[in-house]
Amino acid sequence: MKATAQIGVTGLAVMGRNLARNFARHGYTVAVHNRTPTRTKALVEEFGHEGDFVAAETAEQFVAALERPRRLMIMVKAGEPTDAVIEEFASLLEPGDVIIDGGNAHFADTRRREKSLRERGIHFVGAGVSGGEEGALHGPSIMPGGSAESYASLGPMFESISAKVDGEPCATHVGTDGAGHFVKMVHNGIEYADMQLIGEAYDLLRQVAGFSPARIAEIFRGWNEGRLGSYLIEITAEVLAHTDAATGLPFVDVVADAAGQKGTGRWTVQTALDLGSPVTAIAQATFARAASSQAELRAAYRGLPGGTTRELTSTEAERFTSQVEYALYASKLIAYDQGWKMILDAADEYGWDIDLGAVAKIWRGGCIIRAAFLDRIRAAYAEDPDLVSLLSDKGFAAEITDAQVPWREVVAIATRRGVPAPPSRRPCPTTTHCAPTASRPRSPRASATTSARTPTGAPTARAASTRCGARRGGPRRRPEVCGPLKAHGS
Repeated sequence: MKATAQIGVTGLAVMGRNLARNFARHGYTVAVHNRTPTRTKALVEEFGHEGDFVAAETAEQFVAALERPRRLMIMVKAGEPTDAVIEEFASLLEPGDVIIDGGNAHFADTRRREKSLRERGIHFVGAGVSGGEEGALHGPSIMPGGSAESYASLGPMFESISAKVDGEPCATHVGTDGAGHFVKMVHNGIEYADMQLIGEAYDLLRQVAGFSPARIAEIFRGWNEGRLGSYLIEITAEVLAHTDAATGLPFVDVVADAAGQKGTGRWTVQTALDLGSPVTAIAQATFARAASSQAELRAAYRGLPGGTTRELTSTEAERFTSQVEYALYASKLIAYDQGWKMILDAADEYGWDIDLGAVAKIWRGGCIIRAAFLDRIRAAYAEDPDLVSLLSDKGFAAEITDAQVPWREVVAIATRRGVPAPPSRRPCPTTTHCAPTASRPRSPRASATTSARTPTGAPTARAASTRCGARRGGPRRRPEVCGPLKAHGS
């Protein structure tokens, strides 16, 4: 087989298939391979008109189809399956070739694999890919970690297929070995916290203010036009506005009120304990998901004394809505700040040279947690390269100060009413409840499985950014909070 493909994708489930199509749509010849050849054949037959594909039935044919240096992207299940596929192809590759793992691998696995393959002269890149199946096709946020040489080979391709905001690609070289998968893990942890806070805001507006899902959808749409503008707020408004065709009820009252998880939130919390990073918002959101999935436990809470009840006047309800907006914004900001600090801690621990401003830049589009204030986070690091916390930035600090009174009011009211509330304690706020009662209205969990769509972004001035890791004087001693982490499958 003649070597004509600039990149290859093996593992053609929905993410791998859509990434292969994205590469082809951007003018690259793509070799495609799957363990079951029927899936390879189906992709070419259905989407061959989108670009140039080279179908390979065997590993040998797949490798032979790739131009040197060979670039091979693996999109298979994390854990042992990934190890098996890596070994199968590594035995067919030559020094200078590149293997990319685009799945949700544990960063410790990525560090191990990178070291092993480096000793054989093969580059290994752990690339976090955010945006779900729609993002993979239309433009994801890509967080590759690996050698500078590997990014010199891959960078133009990743930047080409990634989301664009203000003409800038949402892809960048994050750092060496496992840095890319680490940053993607923290991204997912922040996503857990963000979604939990949005769910709590919904509960407060439903139970305390007495608003209907349709009215809350209107409120969320309004918030999405301001400082709370984000993909998750946007899709939550869509979910709340949807009516179930079969019953005529609000969809949120029909969908099962149980949220699952794939493991990256748990990894974030486990790793935070190992690093001594206080990611309290992410931790409580992870516990909330665990409680959400335990229907029998929540059913046992039925009949227990609840909070006080009093119908609010229309004026009181509108005032309370404004207070919830303050509380949600401040809580989200804290969750992002905790994630940023965890990246700093890991960069110091593992000697990674991570550009925090660049991370904010590539999260502005394509990814699930894209939000309007990421432009300001990027600018904050440009203004102060040694920023330890977002709360040290004058602008963000002023907003947290302004939010204090309404934030605390919301928590006080929620406590009296027995409703889970956004966090209020500083400097490490956390959710105040992690076990929702079985009898309360269902929160919009449907967004937990909603994939990202083609990204959009707000205009921003181009800003410089700062790096962490080696700049801070090398690795620090890891606190003995718990034993060494073991790699887990997702």
